[in-house]
Amino acid sequence: MEPCPIKMLAFDVFGTVVDWRSSVIAEGEELGKTKSINIDWAAFADAWRAIYRPYMDKVQNGELRWTKLDDLHRMMLAETLKKFDIQTLSDDEKEHFNRVWHRLKPWPDSVPGLQRLKSRFVITTLSNGNVSLLTNMAKHAGLPWDCILSAENVHRYKPAPEVYLLAPQLFDLKPEQVMMVATHEHDLKAARKHGLRTAFVHRPLEHGPGKKSEIAPTEPYDFVAKDFCDLAQQLGT
Repeated sequence: MEPCPIKMLAFDVFGTVVDWRSSVIAEGEELGKTKSINIDWAAFADAWRAIYRPYMDKVQNGELRWTKLDDLHRMMLAETLKKFDIQTLSDDEKEHFNRVWHRLKPWPDSVPGLQRLKSRFVITTLSNGNVSLLTNMAKHAGLPWDCILSAENVHRYKPAPEVYLLAPQLFDLKPEQVMMVATHEHDLKAARKHGLRTAFVHRPLEHGPGKKSEIAPTEPYDFVAKDFCDLAQQLGT
């Protein structure tokens, strides 16, 4: 039997749609100039991001009650500031810097590629980011989502099945009518496990020039694309 036609594209966001690392580095460097903080901001960004999964795991395993990503990022920031011995930021400055995740810049192909894909499919986020974060990011970056879906909707983080099944359940679709688009294979493997179609998008610079990234998929997916415009071309838009 032919597979059901794809009706909806659900996107991972951090790394897939937006360049989190360069955005955090740039704002860190501006903060450093203002506050005379002389550190390696690339190392800071990497250290902040490195504890992303461990903090979400604290929620998943019950060590923390449900905590949205903004608040986890704030806890992670406190740990990272301590690691780099940064003690001169006010609470307001810490809060503003923490919201850098609301102001991440898109990859150059993200907006034009999403606009093309939107002409044929419903496009949505399917991210661990909370709803306000993803909405503010979309406003800031001009991301043309049809809707914002988040782990916050089900109070569970990926790879919980409730997150992947959110889109088909809300839109009365079969799981195979929704395709997960991501640059991270663990995300795609989990989505596929729960019946979604999958598209791998290359983002070789996610972790910076010369850094390890998922340049080529290790498993077959429904689509493999070099960027969103290439994916749009493959999907006939």
